[in-house]
Amino acid sequence: MLNFQILHNNGNARVGILQTAHGLINTPSFMPVGTSATVKAVIPEMVREVGAEIILSNTYHLMLRPTAERINALGGLHKFMNWNGPILTDSGGFQIMSLSSLCKIDDKGATFTSHIDGRKYNLTPERSIEIQYLLGSTITMVLDECSALPTTYNNLETAMLRSLSWAERSKKAYVERDNYGLFGIVQGGIDEKLRKISALRLVEINFDGYAIGGLAVGESQREMFDTIDATIQHLPHDRPRYLMGVGKPTDIIGAVKRGIDMFDCVIPTRSGRNGQAFVRGGTLNMRNAKYTDDHLPLDQKCACYTCRNYSRAYLNHVVRMREIIGAILLTIHNLQYYQDLMDALRNAILNNELEHFTQF
Repeated sequence: MLNFQILHNNGNARVGILQTAHGLINTPSFMPVGTSATVKAVIPEMVREVGAEIILSNTYHLMLRPTAERINALGGLHKFMNWNGPILTDSGGFQIMSLSSLCKIDDKGATFTSHIDGRKYNLTPERSIEIQYLLGSTITMVLDECSALPTTYNNLETAMLRSLSWAERSKKAYVERDNYGLFGIVQGGIDEKLRKISALRLVEINFDGYAIGGLAVGESQREMFDTIDATIQHLPHDRPRYLMGVGKPTDIIGAVKRGIDMFDCVIPTRSGRNGQAFVRGGTLNMRNAKYTDDHLPLDQKCACYTCRNYSRAYLNHVVRMREIIGAILLTIHNLQYYQDLMDALRNAILNNELEHFTQF
């Protein structure tokens, strides 16, 4: 069981502390994505330095390589990847959608054909929970079925009901431990009725936290926000709420205003590897020739390692030369930007100023 304490509310938004077996998480919080036991282009010390308190890894990818059993034998995921803070592991549900051409699904679970060597892997709710237990995940996610949008109502309903069945099975398979947690995942696309059914049933099953899944998969930002509004009213006030796979800074700001506590997304790291830097007020394309002689840091208000030590001119050079250091330095900066964004949002909530927070 996790201990979640809400410290202050500003409208629907809240600042809180989530106590876990591996440390405290100040919410609203952004989790850097370390899919295969690594946050791409940076080492754990760099992730800690930017202020991240929790990271995310992935059940499906670690099931394939190096296997959960091997990681467990080597001391668990925290020791394996040299990260002593909390780790949340996605259950593999997103890969049921993203790797649909390699996956067959029925009520029992999903059968994947490995994209690496063609081997078959069965991922049931019980097996997903077992893998996450072997990894030593601080926060475990139930296995769910995520539907790409747009799709039919019947497809959404089928996936939502299957996800509820899997949630029950996941809860039965989960091993309770002090300060560890299991989150349910609300599905139902952008249909308010389906989201309500899913949320209310998950609350009956009783989880340590509740995620809103199945968004940022093809819908507009307005549809995303409307779906959050329609869902969050059915979730407990005293449990953390996690919006999965989101996202862009404006998405995060809007979701925090609606009461979301936790986020993850590959955008800051993927953008860093592709020459894009997030700065206050927008983004910079560091391949652009206009930065060739620019002596300024990426963001004059940023205190990250990159901004303290390197100019836009240097970053433009290494990015255009495709040097590895370019990906490293931009990823450090982008991770810092996202942590600074969350810190600014927490301060705005504490000072009752979130209503006027529109851009960072």
